[in-house]
Amino acid sequence: MSNRLLKQFAVILLLPLIAGCGSARPVHYYVIEETVAPANSSAAQYPISILVARVMTSHLYRDSRIVFGSGPVEMGTYENERWSETPADMIQNAIVSSLRATGQYRSVSRIGSKAVGNYILRTNLYSLYEVDKPDFAARFSIQWELFDSKAGATLWTSKYAHDEPVNGKSVEEVIEAMDRNVHVGLQQLTSELGQYFAAHPPAGQ
Repeated sequence: MSNRLLKQFAVILLLPLIAGCGSARPVHYYVIEETVAPANSSAAQYPISILVARVMTSHLYRDSRIVFGSGPVEMGTYENERWSETPADMIQNAIVSSLRATGQYRSVSRIGSKAVGNYILRTNLYSLYEVDKPDFAARFSIQWELFDSKAGATLWTSKYAHDEPVNGKSVEEVIEAMDRNVHVGLQQLTSELGQYFAAHPPAGQ
């Protein structure tokens, strides 16, 4: 190979390296706002402690990258658009905050803390991602179950699943829709759990 061809070949090899030396795209982080309703002073008070278990979910939601769906079967993640914490941790924290805000329970804590609970609230997070077909939406689906530690039995279960329409196609607008969706789901949780204990008042613990 002539020197001229060698030089041209070297330039071709270097071009991708030179292109890669440009400034990297910034990483954007997003949160689900912890907006909780004030405690209802007329709501029944229960002398019980609830431990919120770590959320069971896919490995996709144990990573901070925001998930999107492409068609009915394909899913992917954004590299530079991320949650400030993993969805598994984010949802667990949001559940604790929502239940505490009701003021109905003696204590609500994350499991693994030093707190001792009468009940364990288990959560399965099935979806928290952007949907592009048939309509652009923020999909959130989740299931809860209340486990009685002493009796060793599941006492109550509930599910929430909804596609919240997105007002646009930017990631920011997807997050705003997801924020609305998650809050409605958590409102359902706090309401239905309160209804369960109203119908099945716990004995003095």
